[in-house]
Parts: sequence; structure tokens; C-alpha cells
Amino acid sequence: QVQLAESGGGLVQAGGSLRLSCAASGTIVSINAMGWYRQVPGNQRELVASITNGGSTNYVDSVKGRFTISRDNAKNTVYLQMNSLKPEDTAVYYCNANIRKTVFTPPRDYWGQGTQVTVSS
Repeated sequence: QVQLAESGGGLVQAGGSLRLSCAASGTIVSINAMGWYRQVPGNQRELVASITNGGSTNYVDSVKGRFTISRDNAKNTVYLQMNSLKPEDTAVYYCNANIRKTVFTPPRDYWGQGTQVTVSS
């Protein structure tokens, strides 16, 4: 069984910072891309940032220059450093990872349970 455990959400004032972490555990042969998504009630889940196992990153335009995604492959962990937070960043943030469990099975996506980030004005 594979699990993604998120931490680091909370309440912060506009202009503040938060750091999200997501650790993958269980039977894992390899992890491909990892990423962070967010969702506001009534809206679709959107990709915030992603990172390949080689370290290439991708960001949604609204967070470029403010958020930084990184990963520690030895710890199967992905991070999202969020600076200069704005009220519009308020959402539930979900970790995603494309994981291969065995050499005989294709990789598939796994999701964390979500962590609330609230930015007050």
C-alpha cells in the first residue's frame, strides 16, 4: 500500500509564508513526477506546481516567483515553499505522485488527503 502524508498547512496573514511537505511511504520501486494541486469549493482542482524525478519544474502562472517546489528523492518527499501569500491562494492543497509499486506493474497516480491553507487579508 502506498500513502502520501501531507503536513504544513495552516492560517497565515497575507504576505506570509508556509511550507508544505508530502512524504510517500509503502511499497515503492520508483517515483516519477510529483506535484501540488489546490482546490476551492465549487472549482476544479488545479495544478499549482510539479517536479520531475530529474528536477525539472513547472508552475501555474499565478504562483511563479512566489512558490518553489522541490523534492528529496532519498526521502520520497516533495515540498512546496509558499512565499508572499495572497488571500486568493486560500484552498485545500493536495499532493500528487506518480508511483511504480513493483517492476511488474505500471506507475499510477496517488493523492494525499489534502491540507488546508488559509490566507487572511
